Amino acid sequence: MAGLWAGTVALVAAGRRGRQPPQQLMRTAALWTLKHAPRYSRQCSVVSRTLNSVGYNPNEKTFDKILIANRGEIACRVIKTCKKMGIKTVAIHSDVDASSVHVKMADEAVCVGPAPTSKSYLNMDAIMEAIKKTRAQAVHPGYGFLSENKEFARCLAAEDVTFIGPDTHAIQAMGDKIESKLLAKKAKVNTIPGFDGVVKDADEAVRIAREIGYPVMIKASAGGGGKGMRIAWDDEETRVGFRFSSQEAASSFGDDRLLIEKFIDNPRHIEIQVLGDKHGNALWLNERECSIQRRNQKVVEEAPSIFLDTETRRAMGEQAVALAKAVKYSSAGTVEFLVDSKKNFYFLEMNTRLQVEHPVTECITGLDLVQEMIRVAKGYPLRHKQADIPINGWAVECRVYAEDPYKSFGLPSVGRLSQYQEPIHLPGVRVDSGIQPGSDISIYYDPMISKLITYGSDRTEALKRMEAALDNYVIRGVTHNIALLREVIINSRFVKGDFSTKFLSDVYPDGFKGHTLTESEKNQLLAIASSLFVASQLQAQHFQGYSRVPVVKPDLAKWELSIKLCDEEYSVLTSHSGSTFSVEVDGSKLNVTSTWNLALPLLSVNVDGTQRTVQCLSREAGGNMSIQFLGTVYKVHILTKLAAELNRFMLDKVAEDTSGTLCSPMPGMVVAIFVKPGDMVAEGQELCVIEAMKMQNSMTAGKNGKVKSVHCKAGDTVGEGDLLVELE
Repeated sequence: MAGLWAGTVALVAAGRRGRQPPQQLMRTAALWTLKHAPRYSRQCSVVSRTLNSVGYNPNEKTFDKILIANRGEIACRVIKTCKKMGIKTVAIHSDVDASSVHVKMADEAVCVGPAPTSKSYLNMDAIMEAIKKTRAQAVHPGYGFLSENKEFARCLAAEDVTFIGPDTHAIQAMGDKIESKLLAKKAKVNTIPGFDGVVKDADEAVRIAREIGYPVMIKASAGGGGKGMRIAWDDEETRVGFRFSSQEAASSFGDDRLLIEKFIDNPRHIEIQVLGDKHGNALWLNERECSIQRRNQKVVEEAPSIFLDTETRRAMGEQAVALAKAVKYSSAGTVEFLVDSKKNFYFLEMNTRLQVEHPVTECITGLDLVQEMIRVAKGYPLRHKQADIPINGWAVECRVYAEDPYKSFGLPSVGRLSQYQEPIHLPGVRVDSGIQPGSDISIYYDPMISKLITYGSDRTEALKRMEAALDNYVIRGVTHNIALLREVIINSRFVKGDFSTKFLSDVYPDGFKGHTLTESEKNQLLAIASSLFVASQLQAQHFQGYSRVPVVKPDLAKWELSIKLCDEEYSVLTSHSGSTFSVEVDGSKLNVTSTWNLALPLLSVNVDGTQRTVQCLSREAGGNMSIQFLGTVYKVHILTKLAAELNRFMLDKVAEDTSGTLCSPMPGMVVAIFVKPGDMVAEGQELCVIEAMKMQNSMTAGKNGKVKSVHCKAGDTVGEGDLLVELE
């Protein structure tokens, strides 16, 4: 049975067997592209028994060539569907993206400027020139950048180039949160109480906030993605929020207009996918649950929502379609709602573009939304009726970011991927990515590594598959948020469906600390760590099949080890027979079996019948070992009993007092400095602002004191750990 992604799977399989499709023969790098494009396991390709028979019709003429005005995973995602439809593609890129995956996947590529987005991916003049140069007939904007820019759509129309998205009227109406709210009210869509106008300055913001009643949400009128949004609980937070939101809005969208509305406390964020054509037809393609967020940006999404009943789903869908029809919407779009505990729902905004989390909708409906967007842009009517749209199974998406989840649930990390391996060998797994081993995660763009999607017959199966996929995901060279994602999906509240947009702050009020080991899990980790240590010692005794001078006696029957884990020391006794190690720890005896191929990035280990997938990230001669176990990386220090006794005579390193120094917690750019040498500051006072991935972060003093020196200025690029301000 040919599933939604069966054409892609067949394409990859054909390339690997050397039978490249005709349209690929002109590309010398085609085989490489097929190996490194966003990939999906075969089990995830068949997702719908109702719609999966509706594939690409080769007799349905659309476009000969499409330019993708985006980068990364979404550019790769669009290119993949274009290849399925026999459409040639043009990639645009900044100079630092010249070797990116989306550039290699496309048939043609054009550089549109240097790394900063304002000079490349937001540079309309350069992009229009690329369109003329390549004679592209249409442009797919992806999401972000120019995807909701009405001026860009107008420029394309003036050059008789098709914009694969809604018309400029819908973009303007729905892209402006103030106008969209007025239109929603007119279309009888439930809306949040608030101020229906543009807020001029901080003083007016305070006045309006008082009239509405705290708490309030301050947010950018243009754009989305959580940027330019702040929650304010009092006058002071309103003033600060107005400043930061307007600056972020100007930086991200080139539009610093703000609106203020009542903040609905403890809501769910549930959105409806809509699809309309140019013939007056519109459908709702069910909902997506997007409540797991940090800093108003989604982290985990799923479809359908465990919270909605059939009646509420239909009511939300019908209101979403009513709004789409009110603006004659013709493309894929998303109507976002806030839903309270009593299932009352309120219009939040409409995103007039393809949403980041669209794959979960594709999984449960069997529709290729990019293909539908291309068809609609060409003028074809929708192929389906509302009654045709199914909910088949369950899909979960985790956004895998190059972020440190232990810092505010995820501050950006930069670096180069030294090793990268996606878990597509597992059933029901799809990975949308635009990277490869050696790719750089830079300060210029969003830190997303990939979108990891799992599909199952029900929610339980989808979550179990996600758990396995996260354990089998290999990412080396950058800090990532796998630990946080895994903890979210196994959390008892999340599994039961008891959550809101405040889930992370409620579950981790003191910040994310990683997985808390149970007694059984702790013993399993100790057993695995000791087995790894002994296995490495035994392998070190041999070289190309010949024994070397042994580090320890080769006939040693039992290994007495001292293991330090989470600041606790444990005595462990380990022996082995073949590939099985017998480990005694805390009065328990565990048998650990594996292939013990320490060269592999993933190690499948059986501990007394429980299967675990672990990653040994590092092993040092001094006994230090880093092991990724249940998603969290644990630092383990292993020594033989004798070495541990001698180690006690070593002096401990005294921790450095860093309260008098302010260092950058992330790579980014200094936006503003508010102090100078000689100034007296109080603990918690704002000293400077760092912008990273278009989000502005306030840096504050760690203690009362006098400013000794300032080591940066506005406009400087700083790295993680760089000294910013020093106090006496």
